Amino acid sequence: MLVDRARGDDLKLTGEGGLLQQLTKRILESALEGEITDHVGFDKHDKAANKRENTRNGHRSKTVITGVGPVEIRVPRDVAGSFEPQIVRKRQRRLTGVDELVLPLSAKGLTHGEIAAHLSEVHGTEVSKQTISTITDKVMDGMAEWQNRGVQDVLMLVCDGLKGLPDAVETVWPKTVVQTCVVHLLRNSFKYSARQDYEKIARALKPVYTAATEDAATERFLEFSETWGGKCPALVRLWENAWSECVPFLAFDVEIRKVICTTNAIESVNARIRKAVRARGHFPNETAALKCVYMALMSLDPTGAGRRRRTMRWKAPLNAFQTAFEGRPDPAIH
Repeated sequence: MLVDRARGDDLKLTGEGGLLQQLTKRILESALEGEITDHVGFDKHDKAANKRENTRNGHRSKTVITGVGPVEIRVPRDVAGSFEPQIVRKRQRRLTGVDELVLPLSAKGLTHGEIAAHLSEVHGTEVSKQTISTITDKVMDGMAEWQNRGVQDVLMLVCDGLKGLPDAVETVWPKTVVQTCVVHLLRNSFKYSARQDYEKIARALKPVYTAATEDAATERFLEFSETWGGKCPALVRLWENAWSECVPFLAFDVEIRKVICTTNAIESVNARIRKAVRARGHFPNETAALKCVYMALMSLDPTGAGRRRRTMRWKAPLNAFQTAFEGRPDPAIH
């Protein structure tokens, strides 16, 4: 038994030649022997072998990267060359456990060298930078599909007041409604007021952006201007300049308002992307940069559970969008 040998020979548990590597080797080779037996139809050393058209034909050596490090195994062969092992497939050099370790680390922005060092130090697994590159390249097909989806139409675009953006959007998508992020507008408002007035101003502005209609919002804003225009004229001008992009969402159903009044959800995604990009530091080419961004996005919801929850929450807004923009949202796509 390996355990008895480990105790007697003081065999280490992990690392090269360790107990876990030897145990993994035995399990894989036993499973492969079972597969070749099923394939040729008889057990090893069976006397009936000579009467069969296809028989065993020795073994070949192969090294696979596993969660416990590189393991050299003997893969059985058959005379006909038709044996297709499933436990360790032809040309497969890694077992899935390694992929599951590498991809999340890469999504966090770690370089290939840092991932290799982490796997060695924490898991006792020696994986080359080239192998890590090959693993991360698995996302390329998904990334290509993601890039080719494109955008056919934009119903509403919520932005944070970036100058020139509304004009640029109108050039590309003339039917798009441009909406300023109300949360950003509120935050910017506090730049033009004293700290002791923050709470009062927030309360005074709430009836403006929660009004039932644009006309009602205009009345509430005039009241606000009369109260605070003398003390905070720059704040009032800020809202006046942003008014045309601030009020469009007031014309829509409350379900749409909930979705578009803020860009916080988008900012959260952007923050994850920036974190991954900063951690990486630099990229040898554009493809490497895109791969980093794509993996950061995919790591936000690796199991798809979050997508299912968000889909359920979007039922009411989607119905509202279908009503407000009749004929534009495609139910089959959205």
